[in-house]
Amino acid sequence: MHKTLVTGGAGFIGSHVARQLWAMKHHVVILDDLSGGLLENIPTGVDFVKGSILDHQLLAELFEKYQFDYVYHLAAYAAEGLSHFIKRFNYQNNLTGSVNLLNECIKHEVKCFVFVSSIAVYGSQQTPMTEDMIPQPEDPYGIAKYAFEMELKASKEMFGQDYIIFRPHNVYGENQNLNDPYRNVLGIFMNQILNGEPLTIYGDGSQTRAFSYIDEVAPVIARSVENPSAYGEIFNIGSDHTCSVRDLAQMIQVAFDSQATIHFLDERKEVHHAFCAHDKLKAYFAPVSSVSLQEGIVRMAGWAKKAERKASYKFDEIEIYKNLPSNWKLD
Repeated sequence: MHKTLVTGGAGFIGSHVARQLWAMKHHVVILDDLSGGLLENIPTGVDFVKGSILDHQLLAELFEKYQFDYVYHLAAYAAEGLSHFIKRFNYQNNLTGSVNLLNECIKHEVKCFVFVSSIAVYGSQQTPMTEDMIPQPEDPYGIAKYAFEMELKASKEMFGQDYIIFRPHNVYGENQNLNDPYRNVLGIFMNQILNGEPLTIYGDGSQTRAFSYIDEVAPVIARSVENPSAYGEIFNIGSDHTCSVRDLAQMIQVAFDSQATIHFLDERKEVHHAFCAHDKLKAYFAPVSSVSLQEGIVRMAGWAKKAERKASYKFDEIEIYKNLPSNWKLD
């Protein structure tokens, strides 16, 4: 039985990947500090350790105890827009913590390190974005992700540490954190509707994304270590179909049979159009069943209506207030 560590396994994508791995008969250990994840997301049958990837001593103890075969790294604070205003927090959690984890993988000769990076590494480039483009990240979150991608490449060349990198984009679905006001627009919209609030859109809502249902993403990531030809490669992963934020809001209104108003806010600094090509992914991995955005929204809405309802929280570690969007400021 393979021994496998999943960091961030109480979070959204991480919990789905952990569940897939458990179904594949891996001995799964989840490490999560529960800063964004939830205990109820953790699949039955896995080992859970509450802790942070910033705790390098804890990591050393876990690797010594379990002697992991594989590591899936999904622990991150993935808020591109907010990352401009929490630079220290961003780099500590998304880069330094990742290096702590990689150090232990090298020391213990882990067979493969699966890193969930982000479309944010591309920045504003011609769409659809392809893996052969030179990344040009425009926010600290994307910079941290790309820096660690380069570290993985350097560690492969220096130490022979195998890896696979996935660049997902705009993933949504069950287990998503609905009370996070800074990231995951579907979760934000659904939480606003459930709390009787207007849907908030930055700018005119013409921004386009390829929103990707979790069941199109997590199974491929989980199975990836079974394909040695994918080692050392980078893959975009997600939907091929784009949608504007404005149209997304209207689809969510329909799914909830809601008359919630839409409140347009000042435009913020963000990539306006971001979606990827997936030809390389399809060449390496067997396809999973595609789920239309409409169907995915219906599934997530059904889950959200039953999920524990919470008010949106405010991030309390803002480091820079200059140009911070007004609705992100602390009360």
